[in-house]
Amino acid sequence: MAFDLGGLNVNQMTAAGKALDSDASKYVNDTNIEMQWAVKAYHHAETYFNLLCSVDSSLLKLTKKDDAIYEHFRKTFPDMAVDVLKDSDLKTPEAKAAWRDFLKCYEGEIEDYNFGTLIRVDSAGDIADDNTTLVLRVQFLAIEIARNREGLNKAVREKIRKQKEESKS
Repeated sequence: MAFDLGGLNVNQMTAAGKALDSDASKYVNDTNIEMQWAVKAYHHAETYFNLLCSVDSSLLKLTKKDDAIYEHFRKTFPDMAVDVLKDSDLKTPEAKAAWRDFLKCYEGEIEDYNFGTLIRVDSAGDIADDNTTLVLRVQFLAIEIARNREGLNKAVREKIRKQKEESKS
């Protein structure tokens, strides 16, 4: 996992988190703000990945509304493959319209429901530049809840377990 966090220290990352919780309308495109967002998004992705490597993902509960999110997701996107994400399921005008309607249901229900979040494209892969894409928080939740319930995230834990065993040998 090779990400350049710009040499930020703990105090700078804490300040970034506070800045990102402020009213977005007060900001213009500022490279410092963009870097702070990137740090927060990467930290979230890394924390979630470490969690997947540590516990049985089928037991994970990401929100109090996991059941409702999963049911809504599979009703809205019944044929969407979540093992390897395709841009056509996320970024086309048609997909964006469907996701916009999906997201509206969670405004005021899920904290930071529309916050930009990094997700792994291939559920069996690591966090890497070529295996992440940007989605909104509720998209992340819907896809990762589906991956957990459908057993797709188990491959990550197994891969890490095997790597640890091999490194001991």
